Amino acid sequence: MVAVSAGILLYRHDDGGGVSVFLAHMGGPFWSRKDSGAWSIPKGELEEDESALDAARREFREELGVDPPAGDYAELGTFVYGSGKRVVVFVADGSGFAPSEYSFGTFEMEWPPRTGTRQSFPEVDRAEWMPIGHAVERLVAGQRPALQRLSDLLQAAR
Repeated sequence: MVAVSAGILLYRHDDGGGVSVFLAHMGGPFWSRKDSGAWSIPKGELEEDESALDAARREFREELGVDPPAGDYAELGTFVYGSGKRVVVFVADGSGFAPSEYSFGTFEMEWPPRTGTRQSFPEVDRAEWMPIGHAVERLVAGQRPALQRLSDLLQAAR
């Protein structure tokens, strides 16, 4: 069965006329020293009988420890990773979204590998606004088409 996740991609217009997006750096030992391709739209898997938007809001809150901003969310599209995993992305204007503190959710895994020792790690270890041009190289490859779709929609709206 193919995994389906849902996430929220916030954007805002910068003073200079550019666009920034809000992304999270993936946590855990594999990603700790990586930057390129190590950022993600806050997202997670849908639970049984849960709408994609409800899952996206829940996962945003679980991963970052803050509620997503109130506002109108539009479905940007469903994006398919090379592995077949699907991510439904919702977009909203995040102007004014600037939490001062996060409380990152955690996951547990065996670390170091093959030792039998289990450790907890944050799902994400930081989150920030970044210009969309910088986000393209930093975002995991399977989510990059979402940035292009957002850019296209914002251009068409001008």
